[in-house]
Amino acid sequence: MSKAVPETTSAESFAGYVGGKLLRVGEGKAWREVKAWTTALPPVVDSLQLPSVGEPFLALTISGEVDFQEREGNRPWISHRVRKGSLFLTTGGAPYECRWKAVTAEPFESLAVFLELPLLERALDEVFGADAGFVRLRDASAFTDDTLNVLMSQLHGELMRRKASPLFVQGIAQSIAIFLARNYADLVKEPRSGSPSLPGYKVRQITDWMREHVADEFNLAELATRGGLSKFYFNRLFKNATGVSPLHYHMNLRMDEAKRLLRETKKNVVEIGLDVGYANPSHFAQLFKRETGLSPSEYRQQR
Repeated sequence: MSKAVPETTSAESFAGYVGGKLLRVGEGKAWREVKAWTTALPPVVDSLQLPSVGEPFLALTISGEVDFQEREGNRPWISHRVRKGSLFLTTGGAPYECRWKAVTAEPFESLAVFLELPLLERALDEVFGADAGFVRLRDASAFTDDTLNVLMSQLHGELMRRKASPLFVQGIAQSIAIFLARNYADLVKEPRSGSPSLPGYKVRQITDWMREHVADEFNLAELATRGGLSKFYFNRLFKNATGVSPLHYHMNLRMDEAKRLLRETKKNVVEIGLDVGYANPSHFAQLFKRETGLSPSEYRQQR
């Protein structure tokens, strides 16, 4: 069954809608203000629906050449020849559809980069000062820019290292943000509006807190307060950003931690259930089997 595509999502969840095979993902301390990953894409795609995101999104073709078409809604298709070095800058707005067909045998591979909103806002403040609230980045498709290509290639090189340098990645991300503010931003009459989805940095703050409190009882009001939203609106925007409700996300965290403890420790099932927040062992075992298809003991035996 294909994955349902929401109207909006977050940087963390976007890769799940692109398809293809993830080759490398930036993880850890170095990648707090910028998200980056490389993807091997199919040679032919007849239709790909992509949700919008709040964060500015850059894509660099690092291998291959394709005839590429894109459109928003039912507007006419716009055609491009995309090859190594081609860039896309997408800055939010409506979901859109794309399709492509390879014209060479070389694998079609892409580097995706999302800048966190606080980083972009600092760059806009530095470049535009008091007018920063009235600035909007432009969308641009299948273009080339020597400076951006160098910066993106440097980020790709750091992504491919066994351990990325936080200082170096941060420096490149800041350079990209300033370069976009100087060269791809326009003053508009209306101030920038908020994203219809939780921005990536806010999602990470909340999910990190949930991970640290995985054994606590689920509390939607607490999470909504941390997000600065009503419970109803937070529930909706969190689901837009992650694809699941906060309650389901909380349960997934518990199951992931339980699986880790079953693999890596000798604790018995009752202890592990307590560690992840379930005082009733039978209820824990029932939920675990519903989510994994195996009882906790069966899962442990398959290590």
